[in-house]
Amino acid sequence: MSDTFLAVLVGIAVVALATRLVLAPLPLGRFAARASALDTALLAVGSAGLVLHCGAMFFRVEVSRLPGTHFAIRAINLMGTSSRIWFIVPAILVVLGLRRQTPLAVAAVSAALVAVGITMYDHGPLSTHLHAILAAVIVLSGVVALLVRPPWYRSPAIRVR
Repeated sequence: MSDTFLAVLVGIAVVALATRLVLAPLPLGRFAARASALDTALLAVGSAGLVLHCGAMFFRVEVSRLPGTHFAIRAINLMGTSSRIWFIVPAILVVLGLRRQTPLAVAAVSAALVAVGITMYDHGPLSTHLHAILAAVIVLSGVVALLVRPPWYRSPAIRVR
């Protein structure tokens, strides 16, 4: 994974979330759902786990600077059962964190994460796996930016005439 590709991934997430801050109609009204504090925590921990997994595979030196990551890096890079668990558990946490969203959004994120997992372990070309990662980042960032209302969100007051 090149630094340019990584910058594009981060840029997509930043632009999606910044767009939400700039555009008042986001999240999208009737399609959006309020996330609980638990949902937000599951989404954050799952996302961090997926970033750790990706970082352990493509940025070993940088990730190894974090205390206690040597075991995880080794387990992930062996590409065996423990590597799969290090991917599947965070992916499940992300999906659980989005469970209150519209079923189509949850299905899209789930499908994108399944595609990442399949392309990671099918011994196919790296470019296919990188495209799956790109798609997953776009889908996940889009769902969070367009649909997820934070736990502190309160519905606007209803005006009575």
